[in-house]
Amino acid sequence: MTTLQTAQAGQTDTIVPTASGRPGPGVAARAARRLVGGSTRLVLLVVAVFWLLPTVGLLLSSLRGPLDIGSSGWWTVLTKPAQLTLHNYTSLLDDPAITHSFLNSLLITVPATLLVVIVGSLAGYVFAWVEFPGRDWVFLLIVGLLVVPLQVALVPITSLFGDLGIFGSIVGVVLFHVAFGLPFAIFLLRNFFAGIPRELLEAARLDGAGELWLFVRVVVPLGGPAIASLGIFQFLWVWNDMLVALIFADADSAPLTVALLQQTRAFGTNVDVLSSGAFLSMIIPLVVFFAFQRQFVSGVMAGALK
Repeated sequence: MTTLQTAQAGQTDTIVPTASGRPGPGVAARAARRLVGGSTRLVLLVVAVFWLLPTVGLLLSSLRGPLDIGSSGWWTVLTKPAQLTLHNYTSLLDDPAITHSFLNSLLITVPATLLVVIVGSLAGYVFAWVEFPGRDWVFLLIVGLLVVPLQVALVPITSLFGDLGIFGSIVGVVLFHVAFGLPFAIFLLRNFFAGIPRELLEAARLDGAGELWLFVRVVVPLGGPAIASLGIFQFLWVWNDMLVALIFADADSAPLTVALLQQTRAFGTNVDVLSSGAFLSMIIPLVVFFAFQRQFVSGVMAGALK
């Protein structure tokens, strides 16, 4: 018998044995291989080009003068490159409010990302491999916090920060982002760390490794893709946030998103200022994403395979 017929739910898939006697790939696997070809890559390239068009349009608009923006579309730069100028950026960066808010964005985003990654990694390891009473119930409570809307906590936390004297400061904004970023971080990393082979950890313990050494030297290197993915997500969420900053940050601690909103109110329809400010706000997340792109893809694929 040269072929094996398998039928499920009224459908038949033929599996052809190989020379070694093992079944070869089925119809679905062969169809998937055929899709990975030149035509598929061409379609993906077209999709990528259309996906990047808004970013390219924003960049070219930010390099045009206000009269050019008001009279024609950004694509006219392709035939009239003389429209390109850096005047919009020089004017924007000469504004002390913009430069100060850019620094505030870094002072908010970097600590909020690092704290979530560090605390989330430690907690994820504890919930995955450390036995203590009520561990599963505490983890279920943390998972339940994922469904709590951010808006529900705005009023009580505003009152709490006012009593603590940190309302309107960078510290208050950072703590709010950390508190709402930790449930997802713990949930993500706990599930990833739980997939590490137990035999590997037991072998390290038999060699005399403590929990901290085990976490730093074994778990963190193996969980690097998941940790990098979490860091990218958290950085993008905090950097692009406006709601939390509008409520908990004052004029001295406002990030770039709030400063751009204030510039919109001040300049009205000056799209040259808005386009350059918007691209300035977008370039940092793009740099972070492309810097850790390989780790991000590895973490997503690892989570999919699990």
